[in-house]
Amino acid sequence: MQPTYVPAVPPPPARSRWPLATAVLVGLLIGAGGVGATWALAGDESAGGGSARGDARGACDALTAMDESKLATRGKVGEQALYRFAAAFDLSTAAAAGDSSYEPLAKAVTGAHNRHRQVFEVDAGVKAKLSEARGICADL
Repeated sequence: MQPTYVPAVPPPPARSRWPLATAVLVGLLIGAGGVGATWALAGDESAGGGSARGDARGACDALTAMDESKLATRGKVGEQALYRFAAAFDLSTAAAAGDSSYEPLAKAVTGAHNRHRQVFEVDAGVKAKLSEARGICADL
């Protein structure tokens, strides 16, 4: 008796993934374009959308939210205070770069920031510069 031979069924031809990849890429590009257009149409520089005044207000808001007594605290509370301090430093520097009238704010925050980096504590020098910066913020 002869063995019966059943030919193997060939696998279906491999489908190309190019149409799927192209569709995903086109979707991402259209979505990114929509987001960009929305930002461009909704942008308001007077509210801080890239203006020096907005940067200065952001620096002042970070200073207001920052409790310098928490800078030496371990954990999330101390980390949050450090990030707010760094944000005030960065934003005040950006404001001064955009408009020289914000240089006194940047100098005060930079003085406090540099002093804190030197002594690793909130001493009288850091407190004095933070007080000066907050006074400038009150006049903005």
